[in-house]
Amino acid sequence: MQFSTRTTYGLRAMIKLAKNSQKISISLSSIARDENISQKYLERLFAKLKRANLVMAERGIAGGYRLARNPDRITIYDIIKTLEGRIAPFYCLSEDGKVSCASKRKCGAVEVLFKVQQAVNSTLKSIKLSDLL
Repeated sequence: MQFSTRTTYGLRAMIKLAKNSQKISISLSSIARDENISQKYLERLFAKLKRANLVMAERGIAGGYRLARNPDRITIYDIIKTLEGRIAPFYCLSEDGKVSCASKRKCGAVEVLFKVQQAVNSTLKSIKLSDLL
């Protein structure tokens, strides 16, 4: 299973915000410079993170972004789900385990694939943003 750069860059940016969660807002240009990520790309990621209420924007001269809640209340699952749209590593299974392939459980692999998918999601839900600081 491989996540896209949305996840990698999004996690790096969220960690940057979490390290400063009690301080001032951080501009996207600062994050882009420090993390060597395109500011345009970060703008798209932060639009999604803002819609999911994971970050909030502050306007003005000292404006920028900050976490919308404490880093111990944001899971890695929350971030990845927001950025990737779905966390289902197998094309034939939906996130809730519904089979969507032609064999409809006749292949014999569905049970083990679902267990792997559950383990991945459970692990991502158990890791808090604060754990990465």
